[in-house]
Amino acid sequence: MAKLYFRYGAMNSGKSTGLLQAAFNYEERGQRVLLAKPATDTKGAREIVSRLGVTREVDFLVAHDESVMDAFDAAAAQDDAHVACLLVDEAQFFRPEQVDELLRIAVERGVPVLAYGIRTDFLTRAFPGSARLLELAHSLEELKTICRCGRKALFNGRKVGERFVFDGDQVAIDGETVTYESLCATCYLEESGGRLGAAAPR
Repeated sequence: MAKLYFRYGAMNSGKSTGLLQAAFNYEERGQRVLLAKPATDTKGAREIVSRLGVTREVDFLVAHDESVMDAFDAAAAQDDAHVACLLVDEAQFFRPEQVDELLRIAVERGVPVLAYGIRTDFLTRAFPGSARLLELAHSLEELKTICRCGRKALFNGRKVGERFVFDGDQVAIDGETVTYESLCATCYLEESGGRLGAAAPR
């Protein structure tokens, strides 16, 4: 039986790089893969962008109110070759119902699904899509990265300019001055004044 995999980590833990490497590995063996991501992720438009500078266009985007399964079926039908794997970037932006469909693609279509994403937002709260993936995935794999202090990074600090902020919408991709930094628990608490989940996402 094909499985749903969730590979997660803090920002800059190599998620997109790992996805692109997985696609290369399949294709090197002559197998067909499909790449997808939520349309919510406007970074790179239709591309998956790795920090190493490698980019690749996705086979399909999934709108917030769209069926992942329908989008997958439509993309799969464009070629007679069997789809060996569905690779999904930025999976945290999916709605829980869309994550349910990722499981159904694995189980009912017999296609392994490798979903990559982050667990929590800048306030340490789980993204709905990630929470559902943690509940449903057959296999969970943490991709590790380090904080500026050298400890294991767990959280994603949001910065506006050079200042960390702890208020705002859960998703903020398009702001020119918004950046993120992976932080360990100690450094996150130092920056937040000892608070976790400082404000509820709007």
